[in-house]
Amino acid sequence: MPELPEVEAWVRELDPQVSRSPVELARPGHVATLKTFDPRPDALEGRSFAGAQRRGKNLLFPTEDGELVLRVHLMSAGRLRYVPPGKKGPAKPMFQVRFADGGELVLTEGGKKKRAGVWLVTPEQLDEDLAHLGPDALAVDAQTLTGVLGRERRQLHPLLRDQRALAGIGRAHANEILWEARLSPFRLSTDLGEDEIDTLAATIRDDLARALELRIQGKGDAVVYRVHGRFGEPCPRCAETLRRVDFEEHTITYCPAEQTGGRILKDRRLSRLLR
Repeated sequence: MPELPEVEAWVRELDPQVSRSPVELARPGHVATLKTFDPRPDALEGRSFAGAQRRGKNLLFPTEDGELVLRVHLMSAGRLRYVPPGKKGPAKPMFQVRFADGGELVLTEGGKKKRAGVWLVTPEQLDEDLAHLGPDALAVDAQTLTGVLGRERRQLHPLLRDQRALAGIGRAHANEILWEARLSPFRLSTDLGEDEIDTLAATIRDDLARALELRIQGKGDAVVYRVHGRFGEPCPRCAETLRRVDFEEHTITYCPAEQTGGRILKDRRLSRLLR
């Protein structure tokens, strides 16, 4: 699933492109993609976008007149790109915005599960819809993180992925951050000391900033992720074999030597098979 660094890199790339020319056509290409019905997509026609913005993992395209915002969430397999005038775009996009100069903003999605979504709302409705988001992870400091961690007693990995707690982190960067901070993914949030919280806050910012710079350079997962998805490989720091814990829709990757005191965490997938 695209996380904060990828989404922010796309926002910076799309910002000047989507504001070049007024919208000529806006339409969904799949019945499941458009999540709102009023206003209709054709309400964008004749208007211009002010640029591109981001809240958490949501890409936002406000109109210049301040009346509407096109919101896109890519979920796990969605991709959003600008097709320059004269270039051929995908044959069947999930959503399409065509500009008067011939350029296009197109949403595509791989796989059979069509989960990516598009909303066309007023700024007031947008604020209401996204009011549940926690502070942006790219700018979190130790004081803010202390409040987030102390709100309820939770394991660190699911807490970091919870958009209501911190906006922007998913399963991949939760793995990266906890490995870099040398914290167990199952460590309880209320058990961290002040120094550990300081370290975790700095690690969150540093990891996301590093990944953002790499995404801006066009680097892929193989360069961005040092431990995520690399279970069975040696830890980049100590060479211990990286381990994993499998869940139904995600996998936790960790180094037992540096994060769990040598303890191998219980594999939930294997446990279910043995019941």
